[in-house]
Amino acid sequence: MPTIRLASYNVHRAVGRDRRMDPGRILGVLREINADVYALQEVEAHDTGGDMLAWLAREMGADAIAGTTLLRHDGHYGNGLLARCHCIVRTELVDLSWREREPRGAISADLDFGGGHVLKVVATHLGLRPAERREQVERLLQLFTWHEQERAVLMGDVNEWFLWGRPLKKLHEYFDPTPAVPTFPSGGPVFALDRLWTHPGSILKDLKAHVSPLSRVASDHLPLVASIEL
Repeated sequence: MPTIRLASYNVHRAVGRDRRMDPGRILGVLREINADVYALQEVEAHDTGGDMLAWLAREMGADAIAGTTLLRHDGHYGNGLLARCHCIVRTELVDLSWREREPRGAISADLDFGGGHVLKVVATHLGLRPAERREQVERLLQLFTWHEQERAVLMGDVNEWFLWGRPLKKLHEYFDPTPAVPTFPSGGPVFALDRLWTHPGSILKDLKAHVSPLSRVASDHLPLVASIEL
C-alpha cells in the first residue's frame, strides 16, 4: 500500500514573525517537509507580478490548484493546493462565504495514486466566528460520499480555538477524532488551529507539527504534517 505524506500550512502571505515578507523561506520549509501534497492558506498574488502559488509550484515541480477567496484591486488571495505526485484527476472549488464576513472557500481534489488507490483531499480555511464555522462545516461534509470504501482527508486552518467546539463535534460525525497538535503561534505553539482528519481513521499513521529554525520564523503558523497509508 502506498504511504502518502501530506502537509497543511498557513503561510501568512510569506510574512514571517520578523514582519519580513520572504517567499523563499516558505519554499525552504516546504522542501524540509518533502510532502507529496500541500494545502496552503493565505497565499497571495499581485497583478504586477509575484504569484506565490505558481512560483512555489514551479520550484517544487508540482501541479497547483488555486482557490482564490478574496479579489482585490491589485491581485488575489486565498487557498492553494500543491501536488508533487502529478495525480490530480478531479477538482472542485467550494464557496464557504458566510454573510458579510471575509470570503472563505475550500479546494476539493481527487488524487489517483494508481492501483485503485484514490484519495479525496479537501483543503480549507474556515472563518473566525463560531456560527460561521458551524455552517461552513455543514457545507464541507456534503463533499464526502460517506461510503465505507472512500479514502478522504480534510485539512487546513479551521480557526477553532476550543477543542470542544460545536464545529469539531459535527466533523466527528464523519471523521474519527485526531490529535490536536499545537501549531500557533509558531514561536511557541499553544493553539491547534491547523487540523487534519482522515476517513477512515485507520489510514492515519503519523501527525505532527514540523518544527525547525526556519519554520519557527517563516510564518506565524507551523506546518502540520501527516503520513497516511492507503
